[in-house]
Amino acid sequence: MAAPSGAVAFGVQAVNRSPIALLVLTLAPALLGLAIFRAYPIGLALYESLYTTIAGERTFVGIENYVDLLTDAGFWKSLRVTLWFNLIINPLQVALALALALMFVQKLPGMAVFRLLFLIPIGISLPVAVIIWRIVLLPEGFLNGALGLVGLGPYRFLTSPDFALYSIIGIATWKGISYWMIFLVGGLQNIPPEINEAARLEGASAWQRLWLVTLPLLRPTLLFVLVADITINFLLFAPVFMLTGGGPRGSTNVLMYEAYKSGFVFGDMGRAMAIVVCLVAMLLVIVAIQFRLLSSAPPKEAR
Repeated sequence: MAAPSGAVAFGVQAVNRSPIALLVLTLAPALLGLAIFRAYPIGLALYESLYTTIAGERTFVGIENYVDLLTDAGFWKSLRVTLWFNLIINPLQVALALALALMFVQKLPGMAVFRLLFLIPIGISLPVAVIIWRIVLLPEGFLNGALGLVGLGPYRFLTSPDFALYSIIGIATWKGISYWMIFLVGGLQNIPPEINEAARLEGASAWQRLWLVTLPLLRPTLLFVLVADITINFLLFAPVFMLTGGGPRGSTNVLMYEAYKSGFVFGDMGRAMAIVVCLVAMLLVIVAIQFRLLSSAPPKEAR
């Protein structure tokens, strides 16, 4: 085999001498993807938020878009809807996913059917799932028909301000819990069974083993699931766009849909980008707080 050229040989020698160079070379593809698909869009959004478009003319306005948001009732209502939506759906999804994961790893009769049923939502794309649920939730749909058998309804699940947001929460939860369940099942299967068995022999009840052994050892997986779940739900858009259009009366007008309306309906891309930047900033703060609270060492009882 021919000897490598001078430049290649120099590069190989540099990598062999420097572990840092080897690390950078190994991470280069991931870092490049992160820069292109994450850092660049965020930087572009921040840049575009400093401009506004009026009558087709783009004008530099500095931080005026952000100042306007502070006095914009529509923005604050969208923020309240977004926070309320996430306050409900995130703990709900993670709790249900954890409960399903704990059932999933048990050797109980009929578990094969259970596993099949709860993996079905993963195989259905989000647009198809939304269309199916739209049919189910119509006033003359399946759910109202079933409720009518027991003398309830019909309810306007998607057209009533009292039900629309909670209908979106139900659809997003149905679509998401099986996905997060898979991660939690992986985390549960990585816990050595000897630890739980030792706790059982020491007299710990099932609840004590869950609280003092399983959950502390599952903390890294739970942290990942919670952070990823919050990120996805803060950026929720498709179900609102396809089902309610932010209505009725703004009850489902989350920040992502408000940004969409500003940029693509009213043509003010600067305001849209300002909303996106605010949303990303809030998301970063929430994720940082979660890492601070959940990434600490497990309690001594679980060691």
